[in-house]
Amino acid sequence: MHKFLRSIGFSALQEDKDAEFYLQRAVHEKYRSSFVSYGNGQVVEQYQLPVAPSMGITVVGHRDAEGIFHRDYYFPYMRSYEGVETVEGSLERHAEKETYAGVMEDFTSGITLIYYLCNSLEAYQLKRMQIKAVPKQVYLTGLSVEGKILLPIEKKAEDEWVKRQHFVEQMKLFEAAKAGDQDALETLTETDMNLMSEVNERIEKEDLYSLVESTFMPTGVECDQYSILGEIVNIRVKSNVYTHENILDLKVRCMDAVFRVCINEKDLLGVPAIGRRFKGNVWMQGEVEFLEQGSNS
Repeated sequence: MHKFLRSIGFSALQEDKDAEFYLQRAVHEKYRSSFVSYGNGQVVEQYQLPVAPSMGITVVGHRDAEGIFHRDYYFPYMRSYEGVETVEGSLERHAEKETYAGVMEDFTSGITLIYYLCNSLEAYQLKRMQIKAVPKQVYLTGLSVEGKILLPIEKKAEDEWVKRQHFVEQMKLFEAAKAGDQDALETLTETDMNLMSEVNERIEKEDLYSLVESTFMPTGVECDQYSILGEIVNIRVKSNVYTHENILDLKVRCMDAVFRVCINEKDLLGVPAIGRRFKGNVWMQGEVEFLEQGSNS
């Protein structure tokens, strides 16, 4: 069974057979959101069963020439309406099936982000039409099954302005270093060494999370899962219409990027509040708005 179903309020489900009712309902109630025809009588179809505002279960399968639907895979989703523009985005097909991983080389602070593409069927359709689909904007979300709330670090009023200026300078240096500027690369290396020296000195007397405001780094063996620490800037409590479990929809600012994270209320340790920080592991998803660049041929 999909591990992250509990993120959207299905904590009681233990096996695939337990989820069968919801997967069948998505198809039988005709919640079809998109489809692609092969032209030989076979059609790939995608259904989405909403379980709470902006979240639910996606079911993808194919319907054969006799009209029988065969489910290929399913996954929980969360939708965002706040896009992140990208000029260095790309897609990579998974080896096992016609699903895609999205890649953002320009995510934030030089980090390359890999996420699970939620609208793979749209990408596949453009591919069949021999249209080169380039990501223009990505609507990012993260699903979590374990997290905790940390208190905010002490910040001065001028810290935000200084931080913003530092971020702008860092991005300029990253771009220059990627273009082969040796001076920029040496400056970044020196900055990292100075920062490490300061952290090593302060860590002897201070708690780690009073030094580190936010983090975003890969975790585990799957490339689209990350360990994050970020400031909560908005909170919404939603309810799964089938299980009545509460789901927390957290808007998180992490490493100068803002995206939404959903987590089952049962899986969150601590009381969330705006200004406090969320720490946990997330499965990053993204829905892409494509910039069509004509035929590949």
